[in-house]
This record gives sequence, structure tokens and C-alpha cells, in this order.
Amino acid sequence: MAQQVEQLRADGVHKEVLREGTGPLPDFRDGTKVTFHYRTLRCGGEETPLDDSRERGKPMELIAGKKFKLPVWEAALRTMRPGERARFRCDPKHVVLYPLVSKSLRNIAAGKDPLEGQRHCCSIAQLHDHYSLGYPDLDELQKNPQPLIFDIEVLKVEAPGSYQQDPWAMTDEEKLQAVPLIHKEGNELYRQGKVQEAAAKYYDAIACLKNLQMKEQPGSPDWIELDQKITPLLLNYCQCKLQCEEYYEVLDHCSSILNKYEDNVKAYFKRGKAHAAVWNVAEAQADFAKVLALDPSLRPVVSKELRSLEARLREKDAEDKIRFKGIFSQ
Repeated sequence: MAQQVEQLRADGVHKEVLREGTGPLPDFRDGTKVTFHYRTLRCGGEETPLDDSRERGKPMELIAGKKFKLPVWEAALRTMRPGERARFRCDPKHVVLYPLVSKSLRNIAAGKDPLEGQRHCCSIAQLHDHYSLGYPDLDELQKNPQPLIFDIEVLKVEAPGSYQQDPWAMTDEEKLQAVPLIHKEGNELYRQGKVQEAAAKYYDAIACLKNLQMKEQPGSPDWIELDQKITPLLLNYCQCKLQCEEYYEVLDHCSSILNKYEDNVKAYFKRGKAHAAVWNVAEAQADFAKVLALDPSLRPVVSKELRSLEARLREKDAEDKIRFKGIFSQ
């Protein structure tokens, strides 16, 4: 390990051990999974923090040999034992891509698409293209690269084959093979009433396909084929979000589907339910009317939704009358 640390130092990565780990140094052969917490700090007197996995409540996971966008993390982890905590001060050349990596991790923590905003080009091209990452601190770091400190604590090291691989760590072929299985797992969780867990599975499957889609020319046959695989998964995800009462997310996703597929009955129906839930009465009625126009056999289901909406409106009107009466009688 001493030789590895010295090689890092010679390459502009300086390690400071804060707490010793336990056991022998893992061999970190390709496929080894490392779970760790990290804290990213700017160099300088105040060491301003940029990111902290502990604050997000979820540690980072990295698969050795998968060509992670920030190679210095893998190089640093290869010098650490389970339980060890250390700080790595890295020269700017090692952290040029950190703003993009950080944006993806922040998006994941916020429940967004980790590829949101990325264009159909490589990471270096994105860095040299002048556009905002959506985070002022990352925009500043992208414009003015500087040394960073990574405070890393290794929680667990797992040998290849001893864990279930996360979608982000899969090869393109593995992603395609995994999507039907993840979809099936999501359906089973939904049938069991585990809606949040089902939504997470659908999200993982969508992320796999979106990652593949990013590598295709928008509008090309391969891009369209992947998009048509994404759509039913996104509709399942929206069904989960309806049950979780996250209506505005449903509105956004269903509208994005209908912008591309104007005859998608399920998207109109789910968007209609979301509109009704947030009191967009005219929009809800328009969406339900579109459902009937596209599939008249759904009239009983649509009629039930409209009756429910009308009942809620009557109830709301009655409550408003009582409330306003109280105000004007004072």
C-alpha cells in the first residue's frame, strides 16, 4: 500500500489517514464493490464543503474497473481498508470532471434523472460548451478548476459476485438484459402494495434505458425504440406517484409522453387524475374527454372519475360557503 500512496503523491494526490482501517488491504480486482461516504471540500483556509453523502443519507457505491468518470476516486479507494477514513488532496487535473459527476449525484439524491441536461456529446465537449449545470457552485468550479479535498470513509468492500449489481454500474449489454427483470420486480412490489419500492425499481429501469438512449442520435430508429421501452415504465412510475400523491411529477411526466405520443390513452388518464387532484378542473375534464375519444370502452372508468371530481367540487363549495360566511359575519 505504501507504494500505491507514494505513486498517488507523485501524481498530485496527497493522502492523510484520519482513522486506520481493519484487516488486510482488499485486492480490489475488477468488479469489487466499495461502499463509502465522501465529503468534498474546496482547498483553502475555510475548506468550503461542496457535497456530503452523509447529509443526503445515502453512501456512494463504486465498482472497480467500471471506468467511473472520476478515476481518482477509484485510485484513492484502492489504498484503503474497510473502516478507514482518509483525506485526499487532489490537483486540478484529477477533478476536471467533478462538476459533472457532482451534478449527476445531486440529481439522483433529488430523485431526478441523473442525465438531466446532458447533451448528446462527450463529457469533455460538455465542459468546453458554455452552459449552466444548474448549480452556481458547480458552474464556478467548472469555469475555474481548482484542487479539491475528498474526505472518504470506507464502509464496506464486497468481492465480485457477492452482491447485486446496481444499474448505473452495468455495461450497455447488461442494462438491456436487466431492464425486463427490474420491470418484473417493480410489478411484483406494486402488487404487494410496496409502492415506493416499486417506483424505485421503475426508476432504475428507466435510468438504464435513458443512459443507452443518450448514446443514440435523437429521433433515430434506435433512439425511438428505446423511447418506446421507456414509456410504459414511465407510466408505471406515474401510477406509483399518483398513489404517493406526488401529482405535479405525474403532470410533468405524462405531458412529456403526450408531447411525443398524442394517442397514449394511459398518459391522458393518469394526467387527468393528477389534474383533478390539484383542482385543475377544466384540464382534468379535457383529458378525460380525450380518453373517451381514443377508447370509448373506458367510459365506466372515466365516468367514475368524473363523478368523484364532481362530488369533491360540491364538498369544496360547501366548505367555502361555511368559511366565507364566518368571515363576513365577523
